[in-house]
Amino acid sequence: MRIATFNVNSITARLPRLLAWLEGSGTDVLCVQEAKCTAEQFPVDALKELGYESAVNADGRWNGVAVLSRVGLEDVVKGLPGGPEYGGVQEPRAVSATCGPVRVWSVYVPNGREVAHEHYAYKLAWLEALRAAVAEDAASGRPFAVLGDYNIAPTDDDVWDPSFFEGMTHVTGPERAALAGLREAGLADVVPRPLKYDHPFTYWDYRQLGFPKNRGMRIDLVYGNEPFTAAVKDSYVDREERKGKGASDHAPVVVDLDL
Repeated sequence: MRIATFNVNSITARLPRLLAWLEGSGTDVLCVQEAKCTAEQFPVDALKELGYESAVNADGRWNGVAVLSRVGLEDVVKGLPGGPEYGGVQEPRAVSATCGPVRVWSVYVPNGREVAHEHYAYKLAWLEALRAAVAEDAASGRPFAVLGDYNIAPTDDDVWDPSFFEGMTHVTGPERAALAGLREAGLADVVPRPLKYDHPFTYWDYRQLGFPKNRGMRIDLVYGNEPFTAAVKDSYVDREERKGKGASDHAPVVVDLDL
């Protein structure tokens, strides 16, 4: 079984590339982030033609998440139970579903913006709500994983230059402590292998030749429980999908399971 996570940075802009990638990669389940469309605008029909069902949580702004599956889609939950609001609303940053033998969450963790910004406090509150919400699934005994854009680099090795990020979000102690909270809930980081260079970066800024210079970050993560991680046979960053015209600024993270 092949499961992947991909911040597409607008599914409308990326649709032709996404459809081609799904056909070529043999992915069974894909967790999508930054759909940037309403639920009504989500390309359900185009994906259905490839054999994928869609569970979508989106409102048309810069958020929006989905789970795409060609192995079944049941017990869909939209939103983060107990999650905080921002600007008076609970943003569409989480959706979960059971896909065949595996249960997955697709998450788009708040960016945080700046450490002194209220969005940073919102990010930490959101992560705490995530830890509480996934605890039951993590302990269920069935393969379970939380996949998505966490907007956190777990260690200094997960950024191209730690000194560049000093004082910035994505690398702070409280953010990394939130990841430790997920580990305490029974989840482990499935670290992918890079297809090029030494570090499995998943995001490269469009600006200042970030991708050609490999000035990247590993912020797209897969956290799975023991039944999930025990079944992992391979995991890699599909760096090729970051290349070329019209690419997202993220690359898919692919996990192969033997279930």
